[in-house]
Amino acid sequence: MVIRKLFKFENAHIVRNCSTLRCSQNIHGHSYKVEVLLESNYLDNGQMVYDFGLTKLYIKEMIDSFDHAITLWSRDSKEYIRDMKKHSKRWIELPVNPSAEQFSRVFFLIIEKILALSTKNNNEKDVRLNSIIVHETESGYAQCFREDAHSKLMGEIELKDIKFSPSIQEDWSYKGLWSDILMGKKLKLPKYI
Repeated sequence: MVIRKLFKFENAHIVRNCSTLRCSQNIHGHSYKVEVLLESNYLDNGQMVYDFGLTKLYIKEMIDSFDHAITLWSRDSKEYIRDMKKHSKRWIELPVNPSAEQFSRVFFLIIEKILALSTKNNNEKDVRLNSIIVHETESGYAQCFREDAHSKLMGEIELKDIKFSPSIQEDWSYKGLWSDILMGKKLKLPKYI
């Protein structure tokens, strides 16, 4: 069975080297929608694949990190990166170009890691991330599956190469959230929300 949870955020970026000059040369923003699709062949004690309430914790927190922020590509010009960080308190630096395709891969890897590290308190079994869909516009989206997220052909993404501004980190439930995820520490989920 597959379940879906929808999240939204506003974000600005430049997508360098794309065919559309406006997108590749100008900072612009989108009202993103992110669909997180989870699957399992089992149901928990509440007869659910995964309680939607649980997605409002670390999964939502990491997606919300991108809200009202600018996303930068670490391979962009050092001057541009420096200026954007100087003039925006909320920024994320990615090791890949911030296209809808790469956003979907980044979110897949982050959420896959969160699911693997989250405690199971209600007999959740074999809950897997089916896919991530990132809607950049009403008419266009990118969908990422496991093989896409881990594809070397599409450019390797190491979570350790993703950087969040101090301002974003201050909004998390605790400042060590990202370092705990990177170090593989268990993320405690409450039995009741």
